[in-house]
Amino acid sequence: MVFFKKRQKKGLELKAYVSGKVIPITQVADPVFSSGALGDGIAIRPEEDLITAPCDGEVSMVADTGHAMGITLDNGAQLIIHIGLDTVEMNGKGFEVLAAQGTKVKQGMPLVKFDRKLIEENGFLADCILVMVNRDQFPDVRFISGMDAERNETVIAVI
Repeated sequence: MVFFKKRQKKGLELKAYVSGKVIPITQVADPVFSSGALGDGIAIRPEEDLITAPCDGEVSMVADTGHAMGITLDNGAQLIIHIGLDTVEMNGKGFEVLAAQGTKVKQGMPLVKFDRKLIEENGFLADCILVMVNRDQFPDVRFISGMDAERNETVIAVI
């Protein structure tokens, strides 16, 4: 007699988009993010200067200054990756966008190079924030923080 196990559907995993210490979004030193006004998520205190795609999707928005990028996943989840706090004031200095709006991306694909030292020299924090702006459509999403993450390896969220 053969018994079939019910297959559990594994959630979509988001991988670390930069290496560093992962903190809850509530610990971000900007109330726009920490209050959840833009959505739920996490932040990574970066140890390097490259942002990669946390999962497959499409680049849906690129800030003119290069400090922020939106990604829409195939399941409809909408993510924003924001590099640093108040870095819009740098007017693009220290940011190199590697994936244009409309680009289909695979997990691990380079998205933005940034100069972490320059951000800090200008008096800004370099925390890299990931926000799911349509969290209400994904009630089971789970963000994972409190660890050191390796870019493209460590799971930071399950949708």
